[in-house]
Amino acid sequence: MARGDGRLSHDLLPGEKGPQDACGVFGVWAPGEEVAKLTYYGIYALQHRGQESAGIATSDGHSILVYKDMGLVSQVFDERSLASLRGHLAVGHARYSTTGGSTWENAQPTLGGHAESTVAMAHNGNLTNSAELRELMAERAADGYANSGSEVLRGNTTDTALVTALLADDPDRSLEAAALELLPKLKGAFCFVFMDENTLYAARDPQGFRPLVLGRLERGWVVASETAALDIVGASLVREVEPGELIAIDEDGLRSQHFATAKPSGCVFEYVYLARPDTTINGRGVHESRVEMGRILAREHPVEADMVMPTPESGTPAAIGYAQESGIPYGQGLVKNSYVGRTFIAPSQTIRQLGIRLKLNPLREVIKGKRLVVVDDTIVRGNTQRAVVRMLREAGAAEVHLRISAPPVKWPCFFGIDFPTRAELIANGAAVEEIATAIGADSLGYISEEGMVAATHQPKESLCTACFSGSYPVELPDESRLGKNLFETLPIDVDGVTLGVGGGAQDALLRP
Repeated sequence: MARGDGRLSHDLLPGEKGPQDACGVFGVWAPGEEVAKLTYYGIYALQHRGQESAGIATSDGHSILVYKDMGLVSQVFDERSLASLRGHLAVGHARYSTTGGSTWENAQPTLGGHAESTVAMAHNGNLTNSAELRELMAERAADGYANSGSEVLRGNTTDTALVTALLADDPDRSLEAAALELLPKLKGAFCFVFMDENTLYAARDPQGFRPLVLGRLERGWVVASETAALDIVGASLVREVEPGELIAIDEDGLRSQHFATAKPSGCVFEYVYLARPDTTINGRGVHESRVEMGRILAREHPVEADMVMPTPESGTPAAIGYAQESGIPYGQGLVKNSYVGRTFIAPSQTIRQLGIRLKLNPLREVIKGKRLVVVDDTIVRGNTQRAVVRMLREAGAAEVHLRISAPPVKWPCFFGIDFPTRAELIANGAAVEEIATAIGADSLGYISEEGMVAATHQPKESLCTACFSGSYPVELPDESRLGKNLFETLPIDVDGVTLGVGGGAQDALLRP
């Protein structure tokens, strides 16, 4: 997965799919500032959370303009496009698709509205009652709310488009009132950053699955998925947006209301893998959490070895911790090509057979004759680790001991991370010794769930560990009402009701 800074968040074989990130959202209310450029840099800092599409919406107090396209933030925007996005408030989005396919129609921010008002919305997370919301939208259309279609009518198949349509279908109801009525009906994971012509809003689900923070500028406010995005635009951290909270920011200042009782269950995978290492979540630095996972891993799975090395870059903090705790020297055994990321040129058959060497190459003089501890954050299918172990042995490694700073991933996530299917997860139904044999390692050790949780400094009851434990913090609907492509084939005409978009909203979208 390519990050916005050219690094890889996981070094995978060409065509290999790892756990895909959640999305990144950013919002700013700052009269007198270049809000489009602030938003550009904000979502650039969040590029690791989604690399499929990017978009920005701005308002000058009279109208909203949205500019979005497929690709990385730096590919979608240039000086000219940013100059066209004028105003005093903005929302931005970097997308990885969790509901709805990776198409231009599904890029965000989504747009909806009527003659009186327009709404633009960016969403990080994944709703589990989208089918229910689709039915609600049809019911409201049948009751005379004829503007209910919004982007759904133009082929958008995301849960975000459904929420946008439901927020913007009644011209007699303010956006804030609509949000307070709708948000309690939503289930699953959501961090929404949305706006009308004058007000910036942010809302977080009662479990707080995904991170969302509030920051202060000298002349305004910022909300973002991670504190690292606040840093890049020069905003100071004020606090986390609380689970179950709706924040509104306009010329009268900031106001807050709670639409649901908080039941904290933050995603532990943010600490393990998803968030940037320079981010802080709930008062705990992500980098230090990962280093501590390495220390605990060394205590739980010691081994005699000559060198501790990471699978760069994802395993680096935990490898540092493992070396510190074990007393085994830390070293770099693999060199990474920093410019290999999202390539649009398919490798030739010869290059493809070389596999991971496109991204990683061994330092033979460092590896030869050594007993190695290789630290990584997760094993998904195991193909990448198998290739790494084989490469290290070919470079002369005497022994290869694999250590993983997360427990075995055995269960799917329905709250914004797109793992491969359960059948594809190597840890599903296989013992640790069997996995070690399949990968070709001399030994394999996973951190315990208790050790991982302890490293976050968060109470266990306030974390979601479902992908490791299979224990989901919210009730899930029937499997037939879940899935990334749930609405890809559903007709727009539901029970004879045509869902449409009104006012000037449909003309406010700018496609490059």
